[in-house]
Amino acid sequence: MTEPHTGQGHPFTLSDFDFALPPDLIAQHPTAERSGSRLLDGTTSSPHDRCFKDLPAQLNAGDLLVFNDTKVMNARLFGEKPTGGKVELLVERVLTGNQVVAHMRVSKKPEAGVTLTLDGAPGSKDHPCATLLGRWPDANGTLFRFVLSNDDGDDPYALMARHGHVPLPPYITHTDSAQDAQRYQTIFAKHPGAVAAPTAALHFDQALLDSLEARGVHSTHITLHVGAGTFQPVKTENIAAHQMHSEWYQMPVSAQAAIAACRERGGRVVAVGTTTVRTLESWALQASAGTHAGAMVNCTGDTRIFITPGFDFKVVDLLITNFHLPKSSLMMLVSALAGHAHIMALYQHAIAQRYRFFSYGDAMLLARR
Repeated sequence: MTEPHTGQGHPFTLSDFDFALPPDLIAQHPTAERSGSRLLDGTTSSPHDRCFKDLPAQLNAGDLLVFNDTKVMNARLFGEKPTGGKVELLVERVLTGNQVVAHMRVSKKPEAGVTLTLDGAPGSKDHPCATLLGRWPDANGTLFRFVLSNDDGDDPYALMARHGHVPLPPYITHTDSAQDAQRYQTIFAKHPGAVAAPTAALHFDQALLDSLEARGVHSTHITLHVGAGTFQPVKTENIAAHQMHSEWYQMPVSAQAAIAACRERGGRVVAVGTTTVRTLESWALQASAGTHAGAMVNCTGDTRIFITPGFDFKVVDLLITNFHLPKSSLMMLVSALAGHAHIMALYQHAIAQRYRFFSYGDAMLLARR
């Protein structure tokens, strides 16, 4: 597990990453086309307002796009206690033996051993169950064992696919819909395990990928299962005291080889989203610690990496990212990459120009400084 990294000697406190955002700039729905969003180009000292379809012109032949191919689970489940009280579960992680780690919303927490009845699929008489087993401290959640229906066999992923809901972020106020099931998922989502989308990658459609390839831009994939902790606020004014959430990642040999080839040809590594940054820099920290002994091996594990100003980036040259919540760890990450003053100026420009914020919002392109 990678330990939190905050950089040494920086003067920043939590208040330095705050800004006032008009609520009407929080995007509640995606654009009509994935690549139809706006792109704030922050790679130079002055911001440039572009369309996301302009991205190929901002990259060079030989550059490497690194995508996160995690797949969002239908992780939100509803049900009730034996007493009739309503319960909401957000599945964070799937374990062996039909066990899952979930966050539970309930008026009065039931005791271990209590079995919850989950809502069945519309029109179905089938009602799966979940037995509470106890706490799961690593994810700050609760351990459950699913009692599955015959249709779901022994696969919790199948249960969620049939009975679960899209886990939209808390700032999106509508109930999940068929549009969300499609658009809160990247077009290359492959490995189920996330409870939030790698939102910077939501802007890519096949036509844009084809344009990038035609320009000579390469691509590869890593996996990081985005956890519910991505929405967890930083509460301590002393940011070094913040306890970062843990997320599982995989850095395959194919991605390592693609990065090595990119460096060989003089290209730039372009991380698509902060989850990709977390994966690439966690892998680099493990490599520098001698974990891999210089060999290319499939690298998996949990990371708690905490990137703030002062962090020494080893892999990422450019970052494509959406706009982030005030006082969040992701505001600190982008500030570490592009410079705190530059980021705060870009955010003020975005607000003045009425960019759309957060998961369904617009994007920005940043360069490492």
